[in-house]
Amino acid sequence: MRRSETVGGGRARGGVTGRLSSMAFAVCACFAPLAFAQSYPVKPMRMVVPLVPGGSTDALARVLAQKMGESLGQQIVVDNRGGASGNIGTELVARAAPDGYTIMAVSMTLVVNPFLFQKVNYDPVKDFAPVSLVGAAPLVLVAHPSVPVKSVQDLVALARSHAGKLNYPSAGKGTNSHLSMELFKSLARVNITHVPYRGGGIAQMAILGGEVHVGFINAVSVVSHVKAGKVRALGTSSPRRSSLLSDVPTIAEAGVPGYAFTTWYGVVAPARTPPPLVNVLNEHVIKAARSADVGERFAHEGAELIASSPSQFEAHIAGEVERWSKVVKEADGLRAD
Repeated sequence: MRRSETVGGGRARGGVTGRLSSMAFAVCACFAPLAFAQSYPVKPMRMVVPLVPGGSTDALARVLAQKMGESLGQQIVVDNRGGASGNIGTELVARAAPDGYTIMAVSMTLVVNPFLFQKVNYDPVKDFAPVSLVGAAPLVLVAHPSVPVKSVQDLVALARSHAGKLNYPSAGKGTNSHLSMELFKSLARVNITHVPYRGGGIAQMAILGGEVHVGFINAVSVVSHVKAGKVRALGTSSPRRSSLLSDVPTIAEAGVPGYAFTTWYGVVAPARTPPPLVNVLNEHVIKAARSADVGERFAHEGAELIASSPSQFEAHIAGEVERWSKVVKEADGLRAD
């Protein structure tokens, strides 16, 4: 009897010991990422830019990577993986190890491309861990002086009375100059004909030269032309007025409620990157973004610093996905393939 009690007691003690071991393992598993985050990073990192060198996203990524590297104590190598309108580099990061050593500088293409292209092998919500929405820059809706409009309301009235007769340029399908006008057309319920060009500079010259009637141009690029009278600024695309053109109303203010379009920039990591590592990255993105060097670069691009939390950027991405899914479905000829 005593032997059976001893055996039974052994089983009982083994059961308790097993449960305690399981609890200890669970506790260790919970704290492992936190402990790792305290020593992270221990080797160089890379920031993928899913575009070719040059352009605003690449320029901002380079100065941000440099300042983040200084803050983290490790080099961050900028790795340009251009091609397929950003899809190649984006898919690469979606499949990268979620260890905090691969991050990506992103722009609107992250959320728009899945609706523009039939074959995109990533999901902008499920395949990435948002780190921070770093900043955003407005565009300006302008008209050539030969067009008889002085306001957004004038343009809407003229476009409705001359459906399809007005035209606008873009740097190609799916570019900011294209998407911004398609959103305007959708919300204002007007028909303005799209004329694609082979680049942003050529498209801008088409407006300045009067080849096309209206269009969207980067705020920094257009300020001098507005002041010189070469184009007439009708409204800015951002939710708030631009400091570069403070006397120009937003498009929402000027007669198209709900209109908001900015060329935004952010940083993401692969999905399943441990939250403690995401928080470390967020801390150093914000620190870098608030440095004088990054601030100067943002000002040069006409961008406004945001430096959000991961949850705020997550909400922003979800909202952009919902909005652009509707715009692309409604727009005629917006799909890139």
